[in-house]
Amino acid sequence: MKYIIIGAVAGGASTAARLRRLDEHAEIIIFEKGEFISYANCGLPYYIGDVIKDRNALFVQTAASFNRRFNIDVRTLTEVLSINSVSKTITALNQITGLEYEESYDKLVLSPGAEPIRPPLPGITSEGIFTLRNVADTDYIKAFVQQKNTKKAVIIGAGFIGLEMAENLHDLGLEVSVIEMGNQILAPLDYPMAAIVQQHIRSKGVKLLLNAAVIGFEKTSSGINVLLKDGSSLEADIVLLSIGVKPDTKLAVNAGLKIGDAKGIWVNEFLQTSNPDIYAVGDAIEFTNPITNKSMNTYLAGPANKQGRICANNVVLGNLQKYNGAINTAIVKVFDLTVATAGMASKHLEIAQIKHLVSTTHNGSHAGYYPGAKQMSIQIAFAPADGRILSAQIAGYDGVDKRIDILSSAIKRNSTIYELTEFEHAYAPPYSSAKDPINIAAFVAENILHDRLRVFYWNQLDTISENDILLDVRTKEEFEAGYIVNAINIPIDDLRERMHELDQNKKIFIYCLGGLRGYLAQRILRQNNFQNVLNLSGGYQLWEACSNELNENKSVEKRRLLAVQ
Repeated sequence: MKYIIIGAVAGGASTAARLRRLDEHAEIIIFEKGEFISYANCGLPYYIGDVIKDRNALFVQTAASFNRRFNIDVRTLTEVLSINSVSKTITALNQITGLEYEESYDKLVLSPGAEPIRPPLPGITSEGIFTLRNVADTDYIKAFVQQKNTKKAVIIGAGFIGLEMAENLHDLGLEVSVIEMGNQILAPLDYPMAAIVQQHIRSKGVKLLLNAAVIGFEKTSSGINVLLKDGSSLEADIVLLSIGVKPDTKLAVNAGLKIGDAKGIWVNEFLQTSNPDIYAVGDAIEFTNPITNKSMNTYLAGPANKQGRICANNVVLGNLQKYNGAINTAIVKVFDLTVATAGMASKHLEIAQIKHLVSTTHNGSHAGYYPGAKQMSIQIAFAPADGRILSAQIAGYDGVDKRIDILSSAIKRNSTIYELTEFEHAYAPPYSSAKDPINIAAFVAENILHDRLRVFYWNQLDTISENDILLDVRTKEEFEAGYIVNAINIPIDDLRERMHELDQNKKIFIYCLGGLRGYLAQRILRQNNFQNVLNLSGGYQLWEACSNELNENKSVEKRRLLAVQ
């Protein structure tokens, strides 16, 4: 058998290695139009930022080492120009010699990846404007920063790569501005969790411009002017485009393969394209989302590597192993904060018309009495009918990674919050508490499902009328340090003695710092004939982060408009 793989990074390299382990005698050829194979794409920002010192550490394998270990013909700097699915041949171009030739195959695997979006804006080809997708991009950016004495960086797009680059360039001493067209960073997050991260970014001195659209670039004697739609501009020495990526489907389209609703290469459950002898993996494909049952793309290394293994199994052994899709589990370091997500954000569940409830909790990363505990915020979305977990989002400083992995596993298995109430974790004071933050998140969700807890959300405060009561149950000192307008203060420990001050016929909206004391207050009141009582999900601290961000965005927009005038 003769196997050809097009693309030699995550999905392609993984497929090739697995093919060899399954079939020692097959002829296997990998074509890669770039210079390098099997490199750590996710490590590129950290090499630019000098966190990773050794460039060679980025390479999992070289073409030579891959050939020696797996006896695979690796052809770098060779671009596949076309696929003839009838004759089962590909046409390739050796970019060094200029030689164009054909190669036959029995089975073909496409792993062309995704290409960065580069809109046709005026001046976008100017020197100093980069995208970051591969090692060559990394080398250009690193050399430019070192040789051009860069002091100001503008990053367009506040996704994972954009924020990683913001941190790494900031740590190199550059003045960094991030421009995002949307109203928040990190599109997979819901606004409240994004607000927590945005506050942290601003605290580091990074300029964050939201709801801002770039319309072009002007090359100047000192650098680049980044032109915004509102008429303002930003000066930069270097600009990084991190607007997003799209599936690279050119070869597939020209070969007559089916393209799906999400504009990726359509594959069936066995990662087989519309041509039975051609399979596809990685960023270029689309598959069924396990939550919505609609087509989706994912641009993550984890799914690509796993797809490669499954694909090779099916190519060699026949279509025996199904790919069950991905839920876009992702994690990113944003300065001191770690942010992670799995499943579908509440805003996306709403668009998909999937009924759900949302709960936000705040807990320490480990036992509070053991030194070094750091707070983490967990938001989960779950189905009201059966408690099935639909998404999880976490922002914190320690232990975020292990919690998101647990929650991701639960989501992927269609598990429920009931399982997580009994989730048995390894507990010792340096690592967790007797009730882990995951248990607490599940307890709160269970209380909501069973109507032991009724919640309202940070953006529903404007629904409170003059006839309602907004009750702050924090201590007097906390209240005086900052409170929500029109709130009255009755500390939780005084509530039983002072509940006569409250009108049982009025609707009562309770809040505390994080939600726990508000829940306790609600239980006290509801069992004393106060029936219309709600508690603020996520508490004052979540409301404060969201409110501060809304006010900050208004202030930034006002300053931009004044500067234009």
